[in-house]
Amino acid sequence: MRIVLVGPPGAGKGTQAAFLAKNLSIPHISTGDLFRANISQGTALGKQAKAFMDAGDLVPDEVTIAMAKDRMEQPDAVSGFLLDGFPRNVSQAEALDTMLKAAGMKLDAVLDLEVEEDEVVKRIAGRRICRNDSSHVFHVAYAQPKTEGVCDKCGGELYQRGDDSEATVRNRLEVYHTQTEPIIDYYKAQGLLVTIPALGEVADVTKRAMDALNK
Repeated sequence: MRIVLVGPPGAGKGTQAAFLAKNLSIPHISTGDLFRANISQGTALGKQAKAFMDAGDLVPDEVTIAMAKDRMEQPDAVSGFLLDGFPRNVSQAEALDTMLKAAGMKLDAVLDLEVEEDEVVKRIAGRRICRNDSSHVFHVAYAQPKTEGVCDKCGGELYQRGDDSEATVRNRLEVYHTQTEPIIDYYKAQGLLVTIPALGEVADVTKRAMDALNK
């Protein structure tokens, strides 16, 4: 299957993408991973992307599209893939359609993880990270430490990252509404959009998505 996963920041796209890709035996292709891999390997595209990122600019569509095209042409993606973070706007969606058509392929579904904006803010702004180990993550509502402000695993100080503040989260949501949300209508017009309520346990959301794909 060839699937695109969309949804606002905090919807759980990365988590769901990993589970869905495993269940469907297809590679999970995320924009973030593409950037990191190309930059660490020093590819021509990675060097271009790094120059823009170092300047604090968004990586242009043509660079992102070229990275995605290269990844989708790898042997493990021949029988399908799950795209996470690409396409991020209508121009990229149109480019993806063109690429797939040229290869005699098409998308099977676009899964839209639906979460209310206030829930997104609650999820992200409530995160607390351990200063000693950033993999130790807690939450003021959903995964509270035994002692407030102290990591259960190593005793390190818990803090809120600057990009997890409510103001920053709402700004990220505004960017999502402006740039990415229009692709929902784009894919709805093609009859590909499947909306999945993303509230509840991770396993429950995965089951909803798999049930929708099976239909």
